Amino acid sequence: MRLVMKFGGTSVGDGSRMRHVAELAKRYYDERNEVIVVTSALSGVTDALLRVAKEASETGRTTAVKEFIADLTKQHHQAAHDAIDMSNTSDIVENATKEIDMRIEELEKALIGICYLGELTVRSIDYISSYGERLAVPVLCGSIKSLGVRSCSFTGGEAGIITNDDYCNAKPLEKTYSLVKERIGPLLNNSIPVVTGFIAESESGIITTLGRGGSDFSASILGASLGADEIWLWKEVDGIMTTDPHIVPEARTIPVISYIEAMELSYFGAKVLHPRAIEPAIKHGIPVRVKNTFHPELPGTIVVKDQKQIKDIVKAVTVIKNVALINISGAGMVGTIGVAARVFSTLANAGVNIIMISQGSSEANISIVVDANHLDAAVRALKDEFNNGIVKEVTRDRNISVVAVVGAGMANTPGVAGRVFGALGRAGANVIMISQGSSQHNISFAVSSDDAKEAVCALHREFGLECEK
Repeated sequence: MRLVMKFGGTSVGDGSRMRHVAELAKRYYDERNEVIVVTSALSGVTDALLRVAKEASETGRTTAVKEFIADLTKQHHQAAHDAIDMSNTSDIVENATKEIDMRIEELEKALIGICYLGELTVRSIDYISSYGERLAVPVLCGSIKSLGVRSCSFTGGEAGIITNDDYCNAKPLEKTYSLVKERIGPLLNNSIPVVTGFIAESESGIITTLGRGGSDFSASILGASLGADEIWLWKEVDGIMTTDPHIVPEARTIPVISYIEAMELSYFGAKVLHPRAIEPAIKHGIPVRVKNTFHPELPGTIVVKDQKQIKDIVKAVTVIKNVALINISGAGMVGTIGVAARVFSTLANAGVNIIMISQGSSEANISIVVDANHLDAAVRALKDEFNNGIVKEVTRDRNISVVAVVGAGMANTPGVAGRVFGALGRAGANVIMISQGSSQHNISFAVSSDDAKEAVCALHREFGLECEK
């Protein structure tokens, strides 16, 4: 079985946890699997890199950079000594620390340069932030070697992940898939390659990063390139849950879920997977399994193309907080061609992402939900655009949350909407806005933030999600 295994977050938080990751990789390799490991940075390192880069551009204080570099060096040297078993040889830890020192020296020069230039470009941000993963790779690779397994390390670019020049949110080029197969494929018979997550490079060899969910995205790209049997995303949770266990303690792990359901859940607030991260897996039909690094014996959740038998009408209930509702209304909107187009283009030009849309058949009202941080910019842009009387009012409401009910079994099943809104009515939760796509895989609606928790609990009970099937 060919497995791509991605580790991140607290699972690679420090050296001792890196050692645990190495032992997991060796366990599955010893069971005659071909294993490729993708790693994130040590816990907190990427945020620290971005913070010091910003400070360097604003203050120009080289002394602060030198203090940061000293702390970063100490952190990674300690991680190497904790992760690498030196009972057989000390050469492995020495080689790892030499590689760490070489990369930290490069990083220091870049940060000092930012101090003198007084500016921080998106290209520089990608370069600086890449060092979190680039410093973690020699530690994990060395840890695997110290367990008696051959291993070699690669940056994403060295592995063959080539992207466009969209810094901070780069997209892989088609040539990536053949390059990865050519460079990594031959190594799988007798070693565990370790590849940096999140980072890649452009065709001209410049470091790029893959944006939100980048390490999962890297794993998905590698899995698709190498024809993996499964892609395993190791997290700090037991899998994808029926809802947020902080809201409903009885929430359970979903054993099997479809790609479309996982993407709907991710879009509507579930943070285990980012929709973009599994696109290559979806395209090539590769199952994605979400497992808990600290409970590897648990099966987790497997995300597949289709389920042969859909037992659950509803798979999960999720909620998005920190959103706001904008209501655009006016009698002049009725029958006026292009109003919706103007709304959407105005918001796009203002850099506002629309989360949910609803329009009544009267055409006198358009309701949209946006990120709360974008609310002021959105309202300002809309008022500037519609100052000619077509739109009478642009009102806002910050005190809302969006709840989504997700499940492929909802499609063509009569009465689901009735059960959803009946449960909400009995719970006393008032629905402010409703949206349902023609795919019928989700029903989403806005409620007052004060009602959100009770709404989620009521729906979780209504569809029996707390019960093991």
